[in-house]
Amino acid sequence: MSALAAADVGQLLQLVPVQRAGIALLVAAVGLPVIGVVIVGLDIMPVRFAMMHVALLGIAVGLLTGLDPMLCALVACAIAGAGVAPLARTPDGLSGAMGLLMSLAIAAALLVLAVSGVNAAGAFALLWGSILSVGTADLWLLVALAVVVPALFWWRRRDIALLLYDRELALSSGVRVDRLTLVLLVLVAVSVAGAIKLTGALLVDALTLLPALAARRLGRSLLSITAWAVGIGVVVNLTGFLVALRFDWPPGPVLVLTAGVVVLAVHLVPERRISSWRAPASASLPSSH
Repeated sequence: MSALAAADVGQLLQLVPVQRAGIALLVAAVGLPVIGVVIVGLDIMPVRFAMMHVALLGIAVGLLTGLDPMLCALVACAIAGAGVAPLARTPDGLSGAMGLLMSLAIAAALLVLAVSGVNAAGAFALLWGSILSVGTADLWLLVALAVVVPALFWWRRRDIALLLYDRELALSSGVRVDRLTLVLLVLVAVSVAGAIKLTGALLVDALTLLPALAARRLGRSLLSITAWAVGIGVVVNLTGFLVALRFDWPPGPVLVLTAGVVVLAVHLVPERRISSWRAPASASLPSSH
């Protein structure tokens, strides 16, 4: 039976859509978990839901105008990420901005769909994703993210570490916080939109947030956390994809459950006595005495 199952998986892996989906997941595991580190570090968990609604608005506009819906979704998310950057004076400001953006985006999307009369089924399909429909353009976007995101992290690792550690400390250290935050938010927005087709908007956490949550438990520094996140992302994506093929299950939920098991397993390990790379602002600012 196991030999037959292995043969079935082997046959499936010979299909071009399956190969493209596997490559997309492998490439996504390089860039998207790094984005998860940013999301956790900036404490902007609502960003996934905000960008899901913005992407829905972009797809609705694409269906209305006849343009490529996914391209419209990416552009809408990039603009939204840049638009909320001026509100990001504090981590609380970022969370509040994401909540506002989420509310406005879903209202605008529903209004566009209602007024235009276009078929809403195509727009809401992004909630569940379609990994086997990943095209060449989607793959190149993930490749670009896999190159740009880690390269930016390495190039500006000191500034990013300071920003994620403490915004005020980064400002006092000469970091151009507003510009760096703008770049990071745009990358986060585009990355979330780019991952939607792989797992669906509701399950995008499997590719971004969950590997980062597990990595924070294992890493001693921002760079080691980032490396752990990428490694966990690769293992989770490949394992979940093969399990989904083996049992003919939908890949999105399998990826989420696989990543969730890893996170739970990591948190069952006794916490080591190490100093965190991120601390409250009051602990990071120098004393006046």
